[in-house]
Amino acid sequence: MKIVYVAFRGHFSDSPRALYEALLARGTDATHTWLSAPHTQATFPADVTTVPFGSPESIAALEQADLVISNDHIPLDWEKRPGTTYLQTWHGTPLKRIHNDVRWAPEGRLAYLEQDIARWDLLLSPNAASTERLRRAFGYRGVIHETGYPRNDLLSSPERDRVRAAVRADLGVTDDQTVVLYTPTWRDDLVFQKTGPQDFEFPVDLEDFTTRLGGDHVLLLRLHNMVMDRLEIVDGSPVRDVCSHPDIRDLYLGADVLVTDYSSTMFDFAITGRPILFLTYDLEYFRDELRGFYFDLEDVAPGPLLSTSTELVDALADLDAVSARYAERYARFRETFCHLEDGAATERVLDLIVPASAPGTVTTTRGGDDRAR
Repeated sequence: MKIVYVAFRGHFSDSPRALYEALLARGTDATHTWLSAPHTQATFPADVTTVPFGSPESIAALEQADLVISNDHIPLDWEKRPGTTYLQTWHGTPLKRIHNDVRWAPEGRLAYLEQDIARWDLLLSPNAASTERLRRAFGYRGVIHETGYPRNDLLSSPERDRVRAAVRADLGVTDDQTVVLYTPTWRDDLVFQKTGPQDFEFPVDLEDFTTRLGGDHVLLLRLHNMVMDRLEIVDGSPVRDVCSHPDIRDLYLGADVLVTDYSSTMFDFAITGRPILFLTYDLEYFRDELRGFYFDLEDVAPGPLLSTSTELVDALADLDAVSARYAERYARFRETFCHLEDGAATERVLDLIVPASAPGTVTTTRGGDDRAR
């Protein structure tokens, strides 16, 4: 069996990585090939076979595969051969409108991506709240399996404390320091109407952050993979650039608090139970003009929506009070969006495509409008 993995057009991460590692652990008889990118090649283990994303070799690998596992559209021109199974894991619970539901997209972009959607055989949903949103947004008529995300199993694993300690040690963070992970989402006008190479707006007042919180707090910056080249960090800055860290799931475990805006990282990080703050300085513009939401963030957010850097630093300085104030909302948020994140998503997905009783075969349920749980 030939399996090809794609994550964010060339990363070694996310649910494809979790499934790959589990297949190796199961001893599945398969040939594993990853599509990589030049800037991510060094993050792949030395024993992983890779081919460059978009190269003739990558097209050949996709066209010869028995199983393709991807967490995003594969915007390449390739012919899926009969008998190949394409598992689309996707990569986040949608707050932001996606695909057909977006307010605006470059001419021809959605039509081109439709070619990839037509190849999907299985689509994963992270929770019941997302299933029909994903179906409608993609116009997908196949089976959707509500499994949770394999990438998040580590957050509930017995290994989580060991990984947390290892990540913090690697970052040089002590036990008494508070690690703040900042994960702003990308903005359509920045990506599709780019005005310069370094035009990402950084809304945190770093001088105020350092003065008021001091060395007790470490700020990790994890930009979205579509804009990770848009910000230069000056030497001596309190910000640590973790954009090139191979997998964000490790950073979730190493962090003590998440700061985001409209990123789907909020849903993943909620599994940890640690505080989440929302720096939503452009909320009205992003929600009402640029992208649009599927639900009102103000009604369900498990933490405060903060419009200024000053408000953010205030909240970071008094996290215990913030956590107590939002405890009930946080619990409801987890019930809605994390009810399948029990550490067993990977096994549920593998049982769909590679049953343990027949490790050398691929099986799938195709077609129809059924929703499987």
